[in-house]
Amino acid sequence: MGGDFRALNTYIVPERYPIPKFQIDLTQISQAVYITTMDALKGFHQNVVTPRAKKYLRIIVHCGVYEYLRTPSGIKDAASHFQRMMNEIFAEELSEGWLII
Repeated sequence: MGGDFRALNTYIVPERYPIPKFQIDLTQISQAVYITTMDALKGFHQNVVTPRAKKYLRIIVHCGVYEYLRTPSGIKDAASHFQRMMNEIFAEELSEGWLII
């Protein structure tokens, strides 16, 4: 089930949080002894929608009205918000230089 959030996206103020460039990551890991990866495909679905935002994320279907509890696909800046969240959660590991997001 999905919604069309194009109209809503015109009202969302861009977050402008930088997403790392892949080339930078390759340079940083070239000297690593151990490397592992985690695929966070559609990781923005981990972001909880605030109560204030839920009313804007309603979709109407034949059997009722639904509200998203997590960030749905198609919301402007969902990836930037997720990147900021990951950087905040792993701030210590990032500052120590042994984790790249």
